[in-house]
Amino acid sequence: MGRKRNMKMMRILFLGDVVGEPGRKAVIESLPGLKKDLAIDFIIVNGENSAGGRGITPKIAIDLMRAGAAVITTGDHVWDQPEIVDYLPTEPRVLRPINYPPGTPGGGSVTLDTAQGPIAVLHAQGRSFMQPPLENPFLALESEVAALREKGVRMIFVDFHAETTSEKIALGRSLDGLVSVVVGTHTHVQTADERIFPGGTGYLTDAGMCGPDDSVLGRAIDSVVWRFHSNLPTRFPVAKGPVRLCGVIAGIDPESGRCLSIERFQKLIEDPATEDAKNAGKP
Repeated sequence: MGRKRNMKMMRILFLGDVVGEPGRKAVIESLPGLKKDLAIDFIIVNGENSAGGRGITPKIAIDLMRAGAAVITTGDHVWDQPEIVDYLPTEPRVLRPINYPPGTPGGGSVTLDTAQGPIAVLHAQGRSFMQPPLENPFLALESEVAALREKGVRMIFVDFHAETTSEKIALGRSLDGLVSVVVGTHTHVQTADERIFPGGTGYLTDAGMCGPDDSVLGRAIDSVVWRFHSNLPTRFPVAKGPVRLCGVIAGIDPESGRCLSIERFQKLIEDPATEDAKNAGKP
């Protein structure tokens, strides 16, 4: 049986960077059950590595949303699949970083109506050790948050796709009391620093990834190790085997927008290919 929903609290499940076919298949198959079992009201997924480990396609985005994702965020690989350029302006629930220059296809913020009130999801990319260099994410987010709060939106979730811990923590601190949750993505390793800041903003430096557990950041171990040994270029295929889903569950007060609870989420599931083999021939 699933958990009983608390209608006075919005429960959000955010899943970190989805890596390749193993990651996206595991996420798509798991979302309906997770929503029920964990009493989740709203799901956000970072899908920037879901297409062969680089970027996302319109089809994958549609499949993730059909499985239960309300919003999909991306990151520095957002443009790696060329068909996404024409798709983003048609689907506001798939976000690219908000701090791209004006005129860039798509958007970095979306507000959706829910049974517990409007919720906004914002997405930005850091600048430290990140390519391409974008506009200042602090200024872009602060401007958008101010506009949302002026409209009365209080539940605001931020995915900050950045490399350095210091930049992520600084952004979380700068938005404390202004947004509900700030969660970092990009580094694929879940951190253990979840907390609620004094102003009521929930924070986690990195949500981790949804990808092969026996890997180096979702990639085949031998290829990555060989690259470090040789310094020569090589391909980094997506690894195989059991998939670990990583993310965060946050509870938000719909009226004030304050974060009431935040906890890391992990679930190890069998290799989807193994599950397919088990079910082969079954009615």
